[in-house]
Amino acid sequence: MSNFLYKARNGLAEVQTGELSAKNRTELAALLKQKKLILISAEERKEKKEIKLPFLKPRVGLVDKMLFTRNLAVMLRSGLAFSRALSILSEQTKSKYFAEVLRNVQGDVEKGAALADSLEKYPKVFNQLFVSMVRVGDTGGNLEEVLDLLAVQLKKDHELTSKVRGAMMYPCVILVAMGGIGILMMAFVFPKLLGMFTESGKELPFATKVLVFLSNTLVSYGIYLFIAFVAFLYFFVKSIKTTAGKKVFDTFMLKVPVIGPIITKVNVARFCRTVSSMITSGVSIVQALDTVSGTLGNYAYSASAKDACLKVQKGVNLSEVIAEYGKLYPSMMIHMIEVGEETGSVEGTMKQVAEYYEEEVDQFTSNLSSVIEPILMLIMGGAVGFFAIALIQPMYGIMETM
Repeated sequence: MSNFLYKARNGLAEVQTGELSAKNRTELAALLKQKKLILISAEERKEKKEIKLPFLKPRVGLVDKMLFTRNLAVMLRSGLAFSRALSILSEQTKSKYFAEVLRNVQGDVEKGAALADSLEKYPKVFNQLFVSMVRVGDTGGNLEEVLDLLAVQLKKDHELTSKVRGAMMYPCVILVAMGGIGILMMAFVFPKLLGMFTESGKELPFATKVLVFLSNTLVSYGIYLFIAFVAFLYFFVKSIKTTAGKKVFDTFMLKVPVIGPIITKVNVARFCRTVSSMITSGVSIVQALDTVSGTLGNYAYSASAKDACLKVQKGVNLSEVIAEYGKLYPSMMIHMIEVGEETGSVEGTMKQVAEYYEEEVDQFTSNLSSVIEPILMLIMGGAVGFFAIALIQPMYGIMETM
């Protein structure tokens, strides 16, 4: 099969362009004839061969999926056919991998496959939430409205992720820079100065002895320490990908100051937003809970959603199940869901809870810099003070003997 860029004419003598997969130009002309189009010209699209490294897996970002979802909703609402809409969107996206996925989806749709079935073939691009909502929208005849909900969901996920990453980026950069500068100084600058101190024969202060030990260790065993550090990172990443490792790590992260509250607010907001969107689109609450359990990043929240799915299926109210996990879910959320169940508007109350905690994340991340900056200043001041004392004290001792 080859991809052809074609020009064709319809019954009104209007020229249309597009891309279609076919074995040859004859089959292309036949496929276009089925669409009541007459082929004018066709050019085989030559794919550039790229070197693919096994550890560089192609990914599609949230922004790409959000734009695709919103634009697809607009195109379908304007009366554009599925195939034509997917063709246009595949040409507009900047991601080569995503464009290839959309062309494949277009080919499946043209052969009569349902959109959800075609999207389901690419779980790393379209997760269970995306596929389930599209399937419900396609079946219920309100796909445009469901796509609008999905676009909002993806936008909120992107905003939450961006805010948390932005808040944590500054301290991480500062700490990595400090560590890098400190290692370089101890490996290349301090050995010359410290050698002069040790040759003087004077008793060195405790801070200087510590600095001498660290510098000598780094110079003598630096390569081994680096290998050990890389090995540690490798096995650490491998371990947290296992069920037991992820459970321990995620539970620990919930107890870490500053980071724990952010994880709680993000997962609560995502839980409520996702369940609300799915119920609004026509998905049952049981299916919504089953789907959301696979979208939450933290193991504890994912496990609680799975448990809620099983118990709600047996007739237990969602608020009662959530109340069993009082350490994970705030009491305000539990009371709001309880009110929603009594009034028959669970999706509405959960949307309000999601908006509240999304605002909480926004405020928390905005104020985080004012909390972290003094701590970073203290760490930097302590490091500079330690190096200053370790270097200046022995200098005074040498000057006194002169």
